[in-house]
Amino acid sequence: MSSMLQDSQLADEVEVVWLEDLSDLDYVRQALDKVHARRGKPRYERDGRLIGYSNLKPGAASDPDSGLFPRRTFFLLPHDRDNDPTGPYEVGAPGEAIDPRTIKPGRVGTKTPRSQKGRASEITPASR
Repeated sequence: MSSMLQDSQLADEVEVVWLEDLSDLDYVRQALDKVHARRGKPRYERDGRLIGYSNLKPGAASDPDSGLFPRRTFFLLPHDRDNDPTGPYEVGAPGEAIDPRTIKPGRVGTKTPRSQKGRASEITPASR
């Protein structure tokens, strides 16, 4: 798992599939996992829940050593902000957290004020 993904690692992505509504999520964690298939919902073996995943184009190559395909998964852990708003990520976010609104096939996505500081970052002093 790395928060330092590069767009070049995602060149074979053709689709990002979301399993949940993103409107209430400030961030998702992203990881590049090696899985058995180019498409479809991958097996999820972390705590928390799978929020989305990428699908690869039909000709995407597998890893020559393992035969597995590198695909992104997007997930949240039990102590993340959506489940625990006053917990460790009330302000701030884990290193691999990115704003899901900035994710596109073949694009890593970015950190934004909302993903890093939460909804409080959207409230300006004039709007209080």
